[in-house]
Amino acid sequence: MSSIDSSHSTDSAGSSGTGAARGLRGPRVTETHVRVLIGASGWLALAATAVPGPSPLRWIPVLVFTLFGPGWAALYPQPDGPATGARLEAVALAAPISLSLGVLTATSLFLVEGFSATSFLVSLAVFTTVVAALPGLPLPAARRGAVERVRHRPADGGGT
Repeated sequence: MSSIDSSHSTDSAGSSGTGAARGLRGPRVTETHVRVLIGASGWLALAATAVPGPSPLRWIPVLVFTLFGPGWAALYPQPDGPATGARLEAVALAAPISLSLGVLTATSLFLVEGFSATSFLVSLAVFTTVVAALPGLPLPAARRGAVERVRHRPADGGGT
């Protein structure tokens, strides 16, 4: 029985060695991973405000989230992944959409006399978390352009 156990452990070690060699590519990032990361980004920025003092560990996550988080949540989660042109369009529109949502949130909080950094970040984090779970806004211009470029190429590589 011990010879079977030792050969079994050798096989499993051999397979794990082969699996480790194949695993050099790294873990596969799926759409769900991206959605969870986008949804958690606001809560990470809010947690970063607990860092004492004017440390870059405090303001950089808040700045990056405020600039890109809500817009990226609204644009990125496309069904079947965004086309190449749609990725560029989503990146180009993420900051203006995020800043617009930030201005709307800040203005609303000022109007109800409830503005604070915490209430601002919580509002944007809740919005980002909810929107990251939904499908992204359609990006028709980039999708149409990407599809048209593919259709113009001959399938057989000929010049007809």
